[in-house]
Amino acid sequence: MGHLRAKDGRREIDLVVERADRNVVALEAKLGSTVEAGDLRHPLWLRERMGPDFLVGIVEHTGSRGYRRTDGIAVVPAAFLRA
Repeated sequence: MGHLRAKDGRREIDLVVERADRNVVALEAKLGSTVEAGDLRHPLWLRERMGPDFLVGIVEHTGSRGYRRTDGIAVVPAAFLRA
């Protein structure tokens, strides 16, 4: 488990979890109650770089609606992760 930040600082993932099978889960935390397309750029970039080793990307937000986007990224309210 760790944080990913590219050398040049242009790419950042708040939390990266690598499982024993080497598959990766990427979590981005946003303080806003809505998720915009730009909020997904880093998880989508990591998925492109990792290929099949990228298991899932999650964008956590302060809103109340959770859903999975057509590109596969899960948009999850922070309250859902506190259980």
